[in-house]
Amino acid sequence: MSTGTRTAAEAATDTATDTATDPYRKPRQGRIKCVVWDLDNTLWDGVLLEDAEVRVRPHVVEHLHRLDALGVLHSVASKNDHDTAVAKLTELGLKDMFLFPQIGWDAKSESVRRIAAKLNLGLDAFAFVDDQEFELAEMEFSLPEVTRVNAADVDTELLREEFRPRFVSDESAQRRAMYRGQLARDEVESDFKGTNEEFLASLGMTFTIAPAAREDLQRAEELTVRTNQLNATGRTYSYDELDELRESPDHLLLVASLVDRFGSYGKIGLALVEKGDPDWRLRMMLMSCRVMSRGVGSVLLSHVMERARAAGAGLTADFVETGRNRMMQITYAFGGFREVSRDGARVVLAADMSQIQPAPGYVTLEVKP
Repeated sequence: MSTGTRTAAEAATDTATDTATDPYRKPRQGRIKCVVWDLDNTLWDGVLLEDAEVRVRPHVVEHLHRLDALGVLHSVASKNDHDTAVAKLTELGLKDMFLFPQIGWDAKSESVRRIAAKLNLGLDAFAFVDDQEFELAEMEFSLPEVTRVNAADVDTELLREEFRPRFVSDESAQRRAMYRGQLARDEVESDFKGTNEEFLASLGMTFTIAPAAREDLQRAEELTVRTNQLNATGRTYSYDELDELRESPDHLLLVASLVDRFGSYGKIGLALVEKGDPDWRLRMMLMSCRVMSRGVGSVLLSHVMERARAAGAGLTADFVETGRNRMMQITYAFGGFREVSRDGARVVLAADMSQIQPAPGYVTLEVKP
């Protein structure tokens, strides 16, 4: 990408060229989950360690808040004095906008690599904004998966469909807070002296299961699309499909959420049950991968088993081997499910209703009618 200010028409032409020639500039909607910003002559005009004063760029701040409201995260990769830069970000009221900022003298590609590892996001989910041709070229050479944006072009580039999430749910504006809570948990866990179960008990987790309400459906649709490893069938459902099933007397649509002393994980699980006779059938079961390390992966499944048993029904479950959902298959196995029929990758599992696992002792379970 060239440096210098360009017109919107020129930027659009370059966008078409980039898309055709650069495999990491695929125009897939919502691909970018985190934007990593340079500071000098990018977030603000001027060089912090050289100029008497630097002035924040108002249009950049507007993009920060606009994307944040859509659930897109922000971080920093800047060659600068750490304490001086953090003090300036604090003065500007922007420090809390950035997760795990990397401010020092390392190569910016290494900074982005560390941010990606800390946030547990793939490199192709990142965009890097800088004003220097050298830094953009270094990023392209070292991490070609990362989308590169010249600071002069943010007003056009950050409006591309890669930066527009396919789903904007009621949780989108809370995503930064959720990640900040996760970073705090990770820090405490790294210093914790004791067993894993003792650490989990220290979190004070509350797992809530409730019938899906209409306001849950955008997040529910998002979960079915974004969850791969813990989606039992790999099937996605639209908002309208979920709304119809939510109101069906023959179906049960449940949503699960999790909070602890660091804050909310948001809505992290979904179950769709068809109430049959003599057996209920789990048509969909999925959990967000980010909560598996919290030892709560089987709580929703056990609850569905309890509901079926209380209704005097057995329980079967659909499972489709997708190549990525082995973890869910293991969750079913530990839950007492066994294979009863198979058609290629499509499997029907049946539950042993005498082996329902209770919720872990370190979790408070709340069930809403």
